[in-house]
Amino acid sequence: MGTPRDEPYILSLPTPSSAICLAGTREENLKTLVEITGVRLVLRGQDLLIDGTPEQINLVEQVIKALKPLWSQEKTIAAVDIRAAREAIAEDRSGEWRDRATISRNKRGDSVQPRTYRQQQYVQAMESHDLIFGVGPAGTGKTYLAAVAAVSALQSNKFERIILTRPAVEAGESLGFLPGDLQQKIDPYLRPLYDAMHEMIGAEKVPQLMERGIIEVAPLAYMRGRTLSNSFIIVDEAQNTTAAQMKMVLTRLGFKSRMVVTGDITQIDLPRHQKSGLIIAMNILKGVEGVSFNLFDKNDVVRHPLVHHIIAAYENAEAD
Repeated sequence: MGTPRDEPYILSLPTPSSAICLAGTREENLKTLVEITGVRLVLRGQDLLIDGTPEQINLVEQVIKALKPLWSQEKTIAAVDIRAAREAIAEDRSGEWRDRATISRNKRGDSVQPRTYRQQQYVQAMESHDLIFGVGPAGTGKTYLAAVAAVSALQSNKFERIILTRPAVEAGESLGFLPGDLQQKIDPYLRPLYDAMHEMIGAEKVPQLMERGIIEVAPLAYMRGRTLSNSFIIVDEAQNTTAAQMKMVLTRLGFKSRMVVTGDITQIDLPRHQKSGLIIAMNILKGVEGVSFNLFDKNDVVRHPLVHHIIAAYENAEAD
């Protein structure tokens, strides 16, 4: 590690708006840059004053360069983008991360892109594999990106329908404890999938597509005995499947279909004596051709920055 420079290094941004975009609200992005690189930063107009060792300054420049597609177009930059750029540089993949492709556009016309390198790999896997696992903590985009990919594939006529399913297990309760008919019973369990669909298609269109059978939403138990062909299938919250349930749903995969299985193995709600079907399947299917495993961690969290720190704190506590 070199010694700090006598004078701050000045990095000039092309426009005031690009400087504001890079800095973020209340200069939160600059605080993140300081946290991950160890430099001291001061923004004066379009000039970013960087105080640190030559190695630290070089790292900051690389991160800012990787973020250029965002700040040059005055797009919102979040802490997750900065951390993802830093991780991509560490893995010598900054060029690949910088050239992320748009998966689709939401109903407002905004482009939807993977935010981290692992999310990018996940999206690519959903284009090239028929069985894809997305496993990691809350907020890493597992379900959302799968729903976006499903809608995009449907709109491109790659599949005839989308099937959304998840086990009806939540803190030990079953559907029988909930009031209402079947649809009212399963709605709370499938809300994350509905939310993603509403953002991509629009809340008014989803019920219409459901009535026509183009989008099907059902508990996992209703998949038994079926062969799901010409379908994009999302199995959400798969950590709460039993071994038998997981085997059952995996073997429903029919011709011209794709299945994405998502889950968080740190949030298993099964009884203590039952092993998670997701963990068992990951061990059994390791090395099977045509299956893609995509593992996310706290660096892929795209929710409030505090979620990143919450996950890290829990990981540290569980390691003690």
